[in-house]
Amino acid sequence: MSALTTASASVLASGEHSAPVTQLAARLGLTVLLLAVFGGLCALMWRGYQRRAARQSDLPAPASVAPSPLDPAAGVEGVYGSTTTHGDWLDRIAVHGLGVRSNAWVSVTGEGVFFAREAAPDLFIPAADLVSAELAPGIAGKVTGGTGVVLVTWRLGERTLDTGFHPRAKAEREVLVDAINALSKEGASA
Repeated sequence: MSALTTASASVLASGEHSAPVTQLAARLGLTVLLLAVFGGLCALMWRGYQRRAARQSDLPAPASVAPSPLDPAAGVEGVYGSTTTHGDWLDRIAVHGLGVRSNAWVSVTGEGVFFAREAAPDLFIPAADLVSAELAPGIAGKVTGGTGVVLVTWRLGERTLDTGFHPRAKAEREVLVDAINALSKEGASA
C-alpha cells in the first residue's frame, strides 16, 4: 500500500496543476543580489553622513557641563530629537553628538538650558546664546505632528541652530517654552 501511495504521489506531483520545482541557484542568486543592494545602500548612507560631518567640522563644540551642578531628575523628562540648522528641520547636525536622538531631561536655570542625555553627550546652552523657543510639529529624529516638540533656537559660534525636545507630559510643553523664552529675553538684555 505504501508503494502505491508513493507512486500515485509522484504522478500527482508531475501533473499540470503541481507547483513548479524551486530553482535553488536562482533563489540564492536573488538573495545575494538583494543583500548586495542593501549593503550598497547602507554604505551610501554612511558615506553621506560622513560627508555631512566633514562639511560641519567648523562648528565649535558646545558646552556639555552646566556651570553649577544640576540634578537631571529634577528636570522635564522627554526625548531629545536632534539639533539642526535653523530653519531647515531636516539638516541634522552630525558633529559633537548633536544629531543623536536620545532620552533626556531638560532643566532651565538662570544660567541656561541643560539637556542631560542618555547614551549621548550632555548639552548646555548658555542663556546669552538663547534666541527663542516655540512649539513645532517636529524635527529630524522626532516628528509628532501638531505642536508636540519644543523647538529651542540658539547660537553656536556664528551659526544659529534649532534643538528639538519632546516632553513626555503634554502639560510641560508650554511651561518649558515660556521658561526658555523668559530666559532668552534676560540673556538678550544682559
